Amino acid sequence: MQLDKSKILQAGKIASEAREFARGFIKKGAPLLEIADKIENKMIELGGKPAFPTCLSINEIAAHSTPSHDDKRIAEGILKIDMGVHIDGWIADTAFSIDLENDGENKKLIIASEKALESAIKTAKKSVKLSEMGKSIYNEINSLGLSPIINLSGHGISRYELHARVSIPNFDNSGKEILEEGLYAIEPFATSGNGRVHDGKPSGIYRLESEKNVRSPIAREVLKFIIEEYKTLPFCSRWLVKNLGIRALIGLKHLEENGNLHSYAELIESSGKNVSQNEHTILVEKDSVIVTTK
Repeated sequence: MQLDKSKILQAGKIASEAREFARGFIKKGAPLLEIADKIENKMIELGGKPAFPTCLSINEIAAHSTPSHDDKRIAEGILKIDMGVHIDGWIADTAFSIDLENDGENKKLIIASEKALESAIKTAKKSVKLSEMGKSIYNEINSLGLSPIINLSGHGISRYELHARVSIPNFDNSGKEILEEGLYAIEPFATSGNGRVHDGKPSGIYRLESEKNVRSPIAREVLKFIIEEYKTLPFCSRWLVKNLGIRALIGLKHLEENGNLHSYAELIESSGKNVSQNEHTILVEKDSVIVTTK
């Protein structure tokens, strides 16, 4: 598929502006629901659309935690803010972490994932081994006495496909696969724990898997909305309630039971230790690498 560079760069610019906007207003004690809504509204105000629900993952939750429509949780601990923007399906994916406790260990974790991301970007060029990028991530995190999350990885990005085929490891996996021209997200996670995640509770984030017919009228209405509005991009129950009302949750349940949807679980660091995350999207061209979300 031919990449639309103009839309890719536009999405990246909006994602960068939305990220810096988020950095400016997030404070300890702020409602997570309010934070997510502000970030996503900013993306729309700037001319983009959210590419997936804004994830606000606290402490040992590494990823895939987004507020529900009636969420009462507040910002605390070490907070990962993972956000994405798309323009006509062309995606920019970026994340940062903030320490809301003035905690030395949290600050060290954030430095580790920031340095790992910088190192991986410097390593990135056409035809470099993905394992070399993973090695650069591991070395930066390990040099601070911390561990990367080895069963999470960066990923290729295609139009309307957030996680395309290629995985960029967060350690040297000795693989031979190389970085080709295309769009990728690099996302190191650092922890003082054992460096693995397991599935936690359902996150309320979904992705369309099948358009097969479902008997329930409300489920059919919700399915039609999902196909038209999100296509194959992730979405969340909160968005459906906002657009279709609380009855959308009934339709969502029927669709899940019917096998139309993939449900994402929250991802939890296996030893219960805090996690940091940083992420940028890169566009790899023949002779250059552009960080679209800088």
